[in-house]
Amino acid sequence: MNIDLSGKTALVTGSTQGIGLAIAEALAVGGARVAVNGRTPERVEEAVATLPGDAFGVAVDVTTDDGVAELVEQLPDVDILVNNLGIFGAVPAREITDEQWRKYFEVNVLAAARLIRTYLPAMTERGWGRVIQIASDSALVIPEEMIHYGVSKTALLALSRGFAKDAAGTGVTVNSVIAGPTHTAGVEDFVYQLVDRSLPWEQAQREFMRNHRPQSLLQRLIEPAEIANLVAYLASPLASATTGAAVRADGGYVDSIVP
Repeated sequence: MNIDLSGKTALVTGSTQGIGLAIAEALAVGGARVAVNGRTPERVEEAVATLPGDAFGVAVDVTTDDGVAELVEQLPDVDILVNNLGIFGAVPAREITDEQWRKYFEVNVLAAARLIRTYLPAMTERGWGRVIQIASDSALVIPEEMIHYGVSKTALLALSRGFAKDAAGTGVTVNSVIAGPTHTAGVEDFVYQLVDRSLPWEQAQREFMRNHRPQSLLQRLIEPAEIANLVAYLASPLASATTGAAVRADGGYVDSIVP
């Protein structure tokens, strides 16, 4: 398939590393002009330097009103919005504080809602746009070691479905990607919270999947590029009939016969 995003401007939040950076690269390879986002200018510029095409950086904190206002000054309009920014971490269920619950909803849910509210109107006026949320298998299979993360990702799926209804009939699609356990630097740190830190990475990964994610049919961590491939498709004109969906790139982790 020919993924042609030429002439489109894309914003990928939290895209200086991991899945976000892989998504930025996939969109840039497809011909999009990609805005890389992070809070630290140096890290943003380092990420931009690795990308092909006409990529550029917007170093702002999209979890705040002031940050989004600054973002809009630098990038007043986009054709493709990918809400990738998210935080996660293992905390025993009964020890999750109110402050932690609020932080997870602010970063994982409200930041996406704020950006959709900002950029969706112009998309619907033009009659074309793509809004994609990066969710998680944890939205459907709530992990006992981080239920605050799982609940926030469940809310993100609902947010996406709701805005898809809001954009109905406009030519704008709104979807979520349910990403399974993925190999990133942050996940490596998370894995070592749950397994013996003295183990070499390959052995630690196998033990993590066997003991903490045994339902994965892939039986390995997913590579960021594998998530990015699906995002690039959903961002393209080829996916014009897919909206309001939660599309899985989870390695078969979620035990379901429907998407």
